[in-house]
Amino acid sequence: MKQSRFSAISRTERLEEMSGRELDLLVIGGGITGAGIALDTAARGIDVGLIEMQDFAEGTSSRSTKLVHGGLRYLKQFEVKLVAEVGKERAIVYENAPHVTTPEWMLLPIIENGTFGKFSTSLGLKVYDTLARVKKSEKRYMLNKEETLKKEPLLLKDKVKGGGVYVEYRTDDARLTLETIKKANDLGANPVNHAKAESFIYNGNKAVGVNVKDLVNDKTYEIYAKHIVSAAGPWVDELREKDGSKKGKQLHLTKGVHLVFDRERFPLQQAVYFDTPDGRMVFAIPRDKKAYVGTTDTVYKGDIASPRMTEEDRDYLLQAANEMFPEVNLSAEDVESSWAGLRPLIYEEGKNASEISRKDEVFISESGLISIAGGKLTGYRKMAERIADIVTEKLNIHAPCPTEHIKLSGGDVGGSAGFDRFIEENQAKGLSLGFSEEEAREIVRFYGSNAPRLFELVKEQGEIAKEYGLPLHIAGKLLYALQDEMAVTPLDFFNRRTAYLYFGMEQVMAYKKNVAAFMKDHLRWTEEQERRFTRVLEEEIKWAQVPLGKESGPEAKKVV
Repeated sequence: MKQSRFSAISRTERLEEMSGRELDLLVIGGGITGAGIALDTAARGIDVGLIEMQDFAEGTSSRSTKLVHGGLRYLKQFEVKLVAEVGKERAIVYENAPHVTTPEWMLLPIIENGTFGKFSTSLGLKVYDTLARVKKSEKRYMLNKEETLKKEPLLLKDKVKGGGVYVEYRTDDARLTLETIKKANDLGANPVNHAKAESFIYNGNKAVGVNVKDLVNDKTYEIYAKHIVSAAGPWVDELREKDGSKKGKQLHLTKGVHLVFDRERFPLQQAVYFDTPDGRMVFAIPRDKKAYVGTTDTVYKGDIASPRMTEEDRDYLLQAANEMFPEVNLSAEDVESSWAGLRPLIYEEGKNASEISRKDEVFISESGLISIAGGKLTGYRKMAERIADIVTEKLNIHAPCPTEHIKLSGGDVGGSAGFDRFIEENQAKGLSLGFSEEEAREIVRFYGSNAPRLFELVKEQGEIAKEYGLPLHIAGKLLYALQDEMAVTPLDFFNRRTAYLYFGMEQVMAYKKNVAAFMKDHLRWTEEQERRFTRVLEEEIKWAQVPLGKESGPEAKKVV
């Protein structure tokens, strides 16, 4: 199809168009893995559609620690190949999308009686640098006690013996997913969110299509494809069960929780990666005016669509933070927001959650359904390549993987080396429209080479700011989210499009009614849709701020 703007209004047209013909490939799942598969296959000339039951990146791909990292802790499990692969992938992601990926120097403090000593830390980081092919300017270096405390004065002073410093890459996981999907769309893919795979359609024993329900408008479509890939994350086994092919290896779901604090209350100045008394590794990371701490790793048996923070999760992370940063004395009242996500790991008998491999695996059923599960955010491009290689072989298409050098949407900024210059050159466009210098700079950094499009929308339709009582920068982001990023609900906007739900709750509370009013008018919601979408946002706000209580069952209670 001729690609239209990637707008919320185009969803019905896209579903109808896909239901009118046979695709080469239908991808189920709009997280980072499904997005990567759509991009890789579209770039190889494959006619690909993608459906996502929730919003793009709503599951695991917006609930990570938000690091494109090389998996330093996997060295402890001797996952040498995994560390080498994802370590190299970091640099590729950074060059293709520097607007959503930022180098972050990480401090690994050496604590008296801790897991890591000076020698093991130095050696481990050196091996890590070698495996991940870290460039010279980002190689690790070691600090003595005084230098470590100068880097982060909040660390427990009486037990710090020194530290190691190495580079990770901080990202916005949901934005990375969106920019991948938008680039796939540019290359001819056809992605649609809020569209659920209800059941498979068979010709004999072969899966030839999917019954797809539009969860916004309550319509059902039959979409046929030569091949079907399930990249549904935690739902992979559910789809295998529908296909009658859930056998052999299965998913093992674990939950990870993160807490967000205002940096006035938790004035963290340096990203820190530290071990806890029970052997877990936890990150504390500054992000603009906020700081977040995570993660937990607990066996999960609850509702896949709605993992929640519990009191135990919150208290565990508060205790871990207060033991490492005793001066701040954080309490439950200091938690501004939180998120809980699921890791779809491959079950390995006899291992606890922290020990199970993060490697991905591919399953091909007798019906032809191809499923991929496991893996890490950082390795999404290689996971997509593996699936695309399988599909191209089945379609008798001879085309190598091209994605190593494809800039993601918004990434055409002159590479990482040219990004600062790009920001300087483009923020003037925002200033001329009435944005403050801080707002204009933030928009260019956030949207990269898509920022001029946002400024263009503000120039054409900026009157909505006054009409709906919105600040200009939020009005601009809202216009862009609806017209170019398929934001369908207020939660789509406040979470995956802007990250305000996690790192700007004050913006959510101040403008949730204004945003909903504009979206209702623009998308022509019914009264029932308005009630439903408003209720969903309010529920997410509540659970981001208030823990659920206790999960039942001895496995759920054990933090490992």
